[in-house]
Amino acid sequence: MARDVKQELLTRGVAMLLQHGYHDLGVAALLDATNTPKGSFYHYFKSKEDFGLQVIDLYMKEVHAGLDQCLGDTRLSPLKRVRRFFEISEEKYRTEGYLGCLLGGLGQELSGVSEVFRRKVEQCFSQIGARIAACLKQAVAEGELPKGTDTRRLAKLLVNCWEGAALRSRLLKDSAPLREMLDFYFHAVAA
Repeated sequence: MARDVKQELLTRGVAMLLQHGYHDLGVAALLDATNTPKGSFYHYFKSKEDFGLQVIDLYMKEVHAGLDQCLGDTRLSPLKRVRRFFEISEEKYRTEGYLGCLLGGLGQELSGVSEVFRRKVEQCFSQIGARIAACLKQAVAEGELPKGTDTRRLAKLLVNCWEGAALRSRLLKDSAPLREMLDFYFHAVAA
């Protein structure tokens, strides 16, 4: 079977960007890690920026697959579906060594220096928030949340709180901030 070099570079790029960040990721190190010839990078990518944006796209495919899995599980109530997505994310962060969210990391590193990355990361957060808001809207319809609840605002708040907790989790190398945030958020929402 033929090796899909571009896919390999992108997949390895997710892990390396989580670990090293954008500025500290060397193209040579990526090529070495994937055993790819030196000139191949620019065959697949116009620039390091193009590579980074495509890595975000790959990461978002995983995020959307997780959202599909959790938010589509109608055996659970809508609020439990939303919480389940974040619990699975917490487990993923733990198994990866508390490196956190690629979007949050790149957003913090690049939003002040690259308008392209700032817009891309914000677009991704907005997509996640919209998917969560739709499930929270179901929670309103099923009586889990009061009628008139601003589900977009509630979803945006959840994503914002999660990103802050993910940063603290990375700093502490512990998932406690993530669990505490989820407990607080869902207790407050249910009250």
